[in-house]
Amino acid sequence: MGDPRRQRKQYTKPKRPFETERFEQELELIGSYGLRNKRELWKHRTELSNYRRAARGLLALPPSDRAALEKEIIDKLTRRGILKKEPSLDSVLDLTLKDVLERRLQTVVFKKGLACSPYHARQLVVHGHIALNGARVTTPSRIMTVVEEEGIDYAGNSPERDPSHPARVAASMAAQKVAAPPEEKEEEGSPEGFRRGPHERVSRVRREYVEDTRAKVPEEAVDEEEGQGGSENE
Repeated sequence: MGDPRRQRKQYTKPKRPFETERFEQELELIGSYGLRNKRELWKHRTELSNYRRAARGLLALPPSDRAALEKEIIDKLTRRGILKKEPSLDSVLDLTLKDVLERRLQTVVFKKGLACSPYHARQLVVHGHIALNGARVTTPSRIMTVVEEEGIDYAGNSPERDPSHPARVAASMAAQKVAAPPEEKEEEGSPEGFRRGPHERVSRVRREYVEDTRAKVPEEAVDEEEGQGGSENE
């Protein structure tokens, strides 16, 4: 059988574990793209860091020596749909984490209107309702190429193929909302059954806490003033 392959760590933890700004950014990305935990986010961040490190190393070489390797990394990113405009090493350095997250199978399923939310898209993928060219795929973090994106559809024996399925109806409503102008999105709000992301729930809890605190402050101030006035009269 041979020796088992050595297990390597696929991500690098942040150098500063407790940083408020980074916490908020990671929470927003996790809620927007329906990630399971921060490890998934760190894996894609490490992948992006490897691309950028390779680009910086090639820029340090003479143009004649880096031509073949430059074409290889640019073709790879273009084939995956991560690099879309101005295919050059400078464009690789300008890539952000969102550019990589947009190419996840989970995100592509949601963008194509097959699910009503990123969380719903993840459930469909994990439960075997999504197929690629007729073959089931159950890895939501898979990076899709531009060619593979055209072959994504519901699995052959999935009940989601029925157009009258409630999930299909909710997905079509979510797709219409995504395609609608920003003004209409604000008026419509979230569709029925749409699960809010963690960052939205946290912001709502914070907002309610601030409103409750502001409502209680005047009452406490009035009570203190009345108590001081009563003690003076005595």
